[in-house]
Parts: sequence; C-alpha cells; structure tokens
Amino acid sequence: MHRFALLTSFATLFLIFAGGLVTTTGSGLAVPDWPLSYGSLFPPMVGGVFYEHGHRMVAAAVGLLMVALAVWIFLREPRRWVGRLAAAALAAVVVQGALGGLTVLLLLPPAVSITHACLAQTFFCLTVALAVVTGPSWRKARSRPPAGAALAPAAIVLAAAVYLQLVVGAVMRHMGAGLAIPDFPLSFGTILPPLDSAPVAVAFAHRFWGLVVALLALRMTARVIVVHRNDRALLVPAALLGALAVAQVSLGALAVWTSRAMVPTTLHVACGAAILGLSVVLALQTARLARLGAGGAGGVRAVRAGALPRQG
Repeated sequence: MHRFALLTSFATLFLIFAGGLVTTTGSGLAVPDWPLSYGSLFPPMVGGVFYEHGHRMVAAAVGLLMVALAVWIFLREPRRWVGRLAAAALAAVVVQGALGGLTVLLLLPPAVSITHACLAQTFFCLTVALAVVTGPSWRKARSRPPAGAALAPAAIVLAAAVYLQLVVGAVMRHMGAGLAIPDFPLSFGTILPPLDSAPVAVAFAHRFWGLVVALLALRMTARVIVVHRNDRALLVPAALLGALAVAQVSLGALAVWTSRAMVPTTLHVACGAAILGLSVVLALQTARLARLGAGGAGGVRAVRAGALPRQG
C-alpha cells in the first residue's frame, strides 16, 4: 500500500509538470472540447494538442491510481482517519477533473484556472500525506526519540509558506505576469520596483515571498542536519528540500533570463510542487513526534499495556 501511495504521489507530481507544459506553451485551448478531444478519445498529437491532450491522459491515469488506492485503503486500512484522508483525496481528484473541463469549456477564465492550479497542489499534498502515513517511518515513530518534535511549528509554517507561494505563482502565471518584471535579480534595475500595476505587484510579491520561502527552507535543512542527522525520516526530506530550494531560485532566474523558455519555466513549476511535498513530509513527521512526545515516557508504557492504540 505504501509503495502504491508513493507511485500515486509521484504520478501526481508528473501531472503537475504536464500541466505546467500546457500553460508554458499556451496550449490550454489547443483542444477546444471536453471530455473528448476533437470528438475522439485520441486525436492527432500535433502542436499544442500534444501538450493539452497529453495532460488529459496523465490526469486520467492519476485519477485511476487514486481510485485504486482509495479502494485499497477502504478495504485494508484499519485506521479510520486514513480512510477519511483517502476519501478527501478521491473527492479532490474528481473536483479537479471537473475544473479542468470547465477551464476549457469557459475558455480559460483566470479564476477557474487559478483554482484548478491550487487544487492540484492540494491534491498533491493529500497524496504525499497518504504516502507518509502508510510508510514504515510513521509506524516506527513510537520507537524514535521525540527530539524532532521541536521542529514541528517551523515545519508547519514552512509548508504553509510554500503553499502560499505556489498560490501567488498560479495567479502570476494565469494573469500573464511572468515577465511583468523583465530583469533578475533586480526589478527594473532597482530593489523595489514601482508597484503601479497589478502584474508588476504580483510578480514582485512572487519574488519577495520566494526569497522568504527559500530562507525558511534552508534554515529547516540546516537545523535537521545539525541536530537530527541520525534520523533518516527527517534528514532525507530536509536534505532534498535544501537542494531543491537552491534549484528553484536558479530555475526562476533562468525563466526570466530566457523569456520563459519551456524547460526552465516548467521545471520551476514542478520543483515548487516538489518543495511543497517535502515540506508536508517534514510537517507530518515532526507533528507526529510532537504528539507522541506530548504523552511523555508514560505514553510508550501505555501503548505497550494496551491503554492506547498501537496504530496512529
């Protein structure tokens, strides 16, 4: 189940990459009908149709994976709250598919497109959460020292900050403000540009908050490496988080310097989602340690005595 949840999560990350290709190449209306594509299930994959219909195919595959995972969890997972989490993820992917159809049928209205992008990140967070709570590190948390619990507030703040940054990025992309500020790292040759238009204000907000997120991510990585380097459940995602934070800033710069070339711009979208996923992993793992640590040493004895559930 854990491996299948991981597969679903990585497939969702690839779906976000495919969606980024659609917006980067301006192929959102390359296929004007929905749910069929030019009246068929498989149109000629030429031009923008390749990106738009390819995105639909990947979305359908992710939807099927999520249905299978949800059914598996409903039948075999004894923890009811995990079943509710799977139900939420299943509902999210259904709504996401409907929003994808609406973006086409309504000719890409910004409000619907932005909601579609944000729900994609929310669904990805849910699949990451399912992968974490079905994994061995979650079950073994009771035997781990609760020192990592001190990171829980910072990890939760980081995850929220990353999600907010992706929301701002979605607004920027769908209002066509990606190059509203044409230079980097300065903005129109200054640190603070004239915020006299919505596109410039949104683009600068994306840059400013991106710097905040990068600093928070690097701080989290440093804290884990210094204090919790013997805990692989924290060290691995933290190390990846730091590396991707540096890569994300570089990709953002390349997107501006290349006038939003397809490869760096789309990788920037996918890298942002990956950073969000790693932040969710750290938030969940540290919050679990905090919850277990709150019970003190007596919590472990109570579990062994059967006073508390063994699975949580």
